[in-house]
Amino acid sequence: MVQVKNITKSFGNGDNRTEVLKGISLKVEDGDFVVILGASGSGKSTLLNVMSGLEKPDGGEVLYDGRNIAGLSDAELTKFRKETVGFIFQQYYLLPHLSVEKNVKLGAELAGSKDYKKVLDAVGLGEKMHKYPHELSGGEQQRVSVARALAKNPKVLFLDEPTGALDEATGRMVLDYISSLQKEYHFTIVCVTHNLNIAEMAGTVIRMNSGKIIETYTNKEQKTAYEIGW
Repeated sequence: MVQVKNITKSFGNGDNRTEVLKGISLKVEDGDFVVILGASGSGKSTLLNVMSGLEKPDGGEVLYDGRNIAGLSDAELTKFRKETVGFIFQQYYLLPHLSVEKNVKLGAELAGSKDYKKVLDAVGLGEKMHKYPHELSGGEQQRVSVARALAKNPKVLFLDEPTGALDEATGRMVLDYISSLQKEYHFTIVCVTHNLNIAEMAGTVIRMNSGKIIETYTNKEQKTAYEIGW
């Protein structure tokens, strides 16, 4: 379980200081699909960064099975991210000089995993493992980033606007792959998005505004990527 307790986070100094997270507390159960909604500036991406160990909070705790990562050193945080979490962003962040296979293998090697070819097949790219990013469509590149993240065998997969750069058909396909792979690998998902429809795929939905959580609810029924609106 991931538990956040009274997290605060600000940027800037003096008169330019902006309070982005204002005492956030929440729990994420193992295996859940959590969607965090909010307008630009609501603090949702900052919350994702703090929860995943990309940024340190100013105050509060971020607990993974009781271990507070907010107090870890930079070296310890790097080790934690390698071993525990995966990331999929709006931008693909693929290394252009490496093939599909080597991009995904690099992610696997970060966590000492060797089972990356199975993940490539799972996202439908087994036949394109020797292609380079510039030879792929946007959806295929995003699927490479999905495979790279999952090749680490993460306990928690963090998604930051994963379909923001994709058209509807490709976006649905990528979400369907992620959802299907979660059922197979049993990881936890925390997804930040402004797309209200994606929230219908979640088990738990968290709405943010002005650095605070204003609503949390659970869906009685989770829809598939092909059942939601767009």
